[in-house]
Amino acid sequence: MLGSLFSIASLMVSTLLMMVGFGLMSYLLPVRALAEQWSTFTISIIATGYTVGFTASCIVTPMLVKRVGHVRVFGALITLLTVAILLCALVVEWRAWVAFRGLAGFAIAGAYLIIESWLNERVTNENRGALFSVYMIACLVGSIGGQYLVPLGDPKTTVLFIVCGIIFSLAMFPTALSTAKSPAPIATARFDLPRLYRLSPIAFVGAFVAGTLSGAWGSLGGVYSQTIGMTTAEGATLLAAVLAGGALSQMPIGRISDRVDRRIVMAICGGIGVLACLGMALVDPAHVYGLYVAAFLVGTVIYPIYSLNSAHANDRAEPQEYVTIASGIMILYGLGTVAGPLMGGAMMEAFGPRGLLLFLAGAFAIYGGYAAWRISRRTDSEDKTDFQSRPLPMQHTEAATTVLAPAEE
Repeated sequence: MLGSLFSIASLMVSTLLMMVGFGLMSYLLPVRALAEQWSTFTISIIATGYTVGFTASCIVTPMLVKRVGHVRVFGALITLLTVAILLCALVVEWRAWVAFRGLAGFAIAGAYLIIESWLNERVTNENRGALFSVYMIACLVGSIGGQYLVPLGDPKTTVLFIVCGIIFSLAMFPTALSTAKSPAPIATARFDLPRLYRLSPIAFVGAFVAGTLSGAWGSLGGVYSQTIGMTTAEGATLLAAVLAGGALSQMPIGRISDRVDRRIVMAICGGIGVLACLGMALVDPAHVYGLYVAAFLVGTVIYPIYSLNSAHANDRAEPQEYVTIASGIMILYGLGTVAGPLMGGAMMEAFGPRGLLLFLAGAFAIYGGYAAWRISRRTDSEDKTDFQSRPLPMQHTEAATTVLAPAEE
């Protein structure tokens, strides 16, 4: 595992820096939007622009990667992130922000897809969950650091926007200057949702639910913190508590899922999420430390479930399918992030700030319930030895994908 970590070190540093900028952007924009006195529903529409761009990127980015390669596309996407945040500083108008957020969504989804397909070349099924946990920890730690930059400046000025653009620009350096082997060119640039469903129905459904959870909290968590009366610093701590929970739980959840049926871990995570969200909804907003604890518990499951979905699908995929699988998962995830902010925003309009937590609890219930139902359909633990007993090649072949017999998990 140490050798695998060393081979992705520069990629993880780039990921960390990118997510510092992304964490800053994700908290800065809703705080600025509230300062402009835009409504919660307007902010959710802006978030939908981001998710539409995110989903479109899952279709377009594989084509770009096939044409010019992983590293060049990664550099272009980081540049696009920089442009998006600077445009938000130049034009403070919510309709324009819908488009600018769409650019950011396109860029970040493409970056995720490239990073994850790159990682899949460097892992085996025996350490996939653990190494994807390292990746998610880098994402979450970076996001926490970025969010804590917001209280250090004035969101009503352009300074934080410029700082965010600088951080995004720096994220390209580690990967561009690395001597590590770049990913092999991909043989195909397509997504195949039916194939993903045949490989892993639970990853198919779970990717969409994970998107609704992440999209709703990521877009509206800052709004929730402000509407319950928190200061900017307290709001940053609340968001950081969620991310910290995810960062600390990633590795143990990943390691456990490498050793047992991943669906069992999924069902347990869904149940924990329901209880944590309902508990957080019951906490008096005046008791900020109680909210921090509840938010931490929510975070222990809201982000790791994405890694579980990805690992489960890739367990059963052929090496040539990694980009196809990553693209399919991210398309479903992107569709979820479109739905999540809209439904979460509507719940907040109807039930106040707690409506967001009630929505999250319902989504967790669907996730855990579906995992449990899939287990009841087949008690065998995914025939993991069929896939995990063989190491994965370090590069894609040019041969056509071998189509496995359709199989339910």
